[in-house]
Amino acid sequence: MTTRREFLELTAATVVTAGIGQPTWSAETTNSVPYRTLGRTGEKVSVVGIGGYHLGKPNVGSEESIRIIRSALDEGVNFLDNCWDYNNGESEIRMGKALRDGYRNKAFLMTKVDGRDKPTATRQLNESLKRLETDRIDLLQFHEIIRESDADRVFATGGALEAVLQAQKAGKVRYIGFTGHKSPEII
Repeated sequence: MTTRREFLELTAATVVTAGIGQPTWSAETTNSVPYRTLGRTGEKVSVVGIGGYHLGKPNVGSEESIRIIRSALDEGVNFLDNCWDYNNGESEIRMGKALRDGYRNKAFLMTKVDGRDKPTATRQLNESLKRLETDRIDLLQFHEIIRESDADRVFATGGALEAVLQAQKAGKVRYIGFTGHKSPEII
């Protein structure tokens, strides 16, 4: 079992290795889109991505969302960001439709779960896989690690990390990360 300290050390090393703060002109380019290596993964991801949140809003039609995602993938943007609860799942549904017809092979797909315990994280991950119409997530992140207790709950026995490591072992998740939007001390 990975400890919280080991996970945080690995994550910190990944951020440093990813070259945060390095000039974008040092990145490789494809179709004029700059790419960077994601941490120590060896994966090349576009320095700009498509976020799913706004694409699932009611004022953006489903067909328009699909067109935006596919156009971006056709032009070399490969990083797609989403979350299981964006717009009650509609954002993932639309992204899943856009990834049909071979488009999944062009994408580095990232989504997030909010669950802090194993059953909730398992359910959220499986819902995301179904809505995104895929059998694997390239990067699954624990979303909004913002409270002092969040990481402790994720790393606890029966916590969300157990679900994600189990999914990773089953080939459903390739890489694991987290997001945080508050105090650096919490991260």
